[in-house]
Amino acid sequence: MTLGNEQEIAVAAVREASELCQRVQLQLSDAALQKKDRSPVTVADFGSQALICSRLRSSFPDDPIIAEENADVLRDAENETITNRVVREVGHFRGSATDAEILDWIDLGGEKSYSDRFWTLDPIDGTKGFLRGDQYAVALALIENGHVVFAAVGCPNLVLAQSHGEAGVIMSAVGGEGTRIQRLSDMSDMGMAQVSTHSDPSMIRLCESVEAMHTSHSGAGRIASILGITSDPVRLDSQAKYAVVASGNADIYLRLPSDRRYVENIWDHAGGMLLVEEAGGIVTDIAGRSLDFSQGYQLSRNRGVIVSNGQLHDRLLSAIKQAGID
Repeated sequence: MTLGNEQEIAVAAVREASELCQRVQLQLSDAALQKKDRSPVTVADFGSQALICSRLRSSFPDDPIIAEENADVLRDAENETITNRVVREVGHFRGSATDAEILDWIDLGGEKSYSDRFWTLDPIDGTKGFLRGDQYAVALALIENGHVVFAAVGCPNLVLAQSHGEAGVIMSAVGGEGTRIQRLSDMSDMGMAQVSTHSDPSMIRLCESVEAMHTSHSGAGRIASILGITSDPVRLDSQAKYAVVASGNADIYLRLPSDRRYVENIWDHAGGMLLVEEAGGIVTDIAGRSLDFSQGYQLSRNRGVIVSNGQLHDRLLSAIKQAGID
C-alpha cells in the first residue's frame, strides 16, 4: 500500500524510544515500581510512550492511539521520584517539554475503542526481560479498517544472524511491500527479511515466551513431540519472537492459551504479525483464524497465537488439535 510520511515518522519514533530504553537499562536501580497487577513498569515504559505519542500527535493529530500505559500512577505524590526520572529521561530528547506536557503525552495512548484508523503501541513489550537485561521490544503499528498496514518494532538487545554479532535492530513492514531490517545503532540497511524454508523436524527451531503465565509450555512440548521436533525451545521475551521468525532465525513461535479467561491485547501482536506476514510467514490463532483487530484493544475473537514460516502452519494446526489444546 502507499503511505505518506507515516513510515518515516514511525520508524524515527521507535528508534528514539529504543535509545531512551537503552539509556535507562544501563542505569537500572530504582527504575521499577509495581502495577496493581504486580507486573513491573519502568521509567522506560513511560518515557518510550511519551516520545512516540508526542511524535504521532504532532504529525497525525486526528489519529487515536491505543497504548499500554497511562500516567495516573505518575501523578501520585508517592511516586514523585520515578516521575522525576521519567521527566528527566524524556527531557534528554525533548528539552523544552514541561512535566505536565510529558504526562499528557503518555495519556494520548489512552484510547480503547476501535476506529477505522488508529495506532497501537507497546512502549516496552517484555518488561521483565528489560529488567533482566534480556530481550524486549518497542512495538508500533498502524491499523486501518481492521487491518495492520504498517509496523515498526525495535529490538535493542536482539542479535540476528544478519547482525554479525552486533545487538540492536529495527524491523519495519508496509503491507504488500515486505519487511526491512535496519541496524539500530546507525539505521544502516541490513536487507529484507525472509522467513526460513525449514520443514524437516530436525531443523525446526521453536520459540516461546519465558513467562509460563503467558503461554502453555507443556502444550508446546506436546506439539513439539507430535511434530518430531528434537531441539529444546528457545525462550525469550517480547515481540522479539516475531522478529526472529520473520528474519529466518527461528521457524515457529507458539503462544498457547494457559488460562481460559485471558484475552490477548492488540499491542502485543499487531506489529510483530505484520513483520512475519510480509516476510512470507503466517500468523493465526490456534483455530487457524486470522487475528481480528476490529474489536478495540483486545483480540476478543481469537484464542492463542501461532506463528510459522508458512511451510509448517497446517502441520501446526493439526498438531494443536491432536494435542487437545483449545
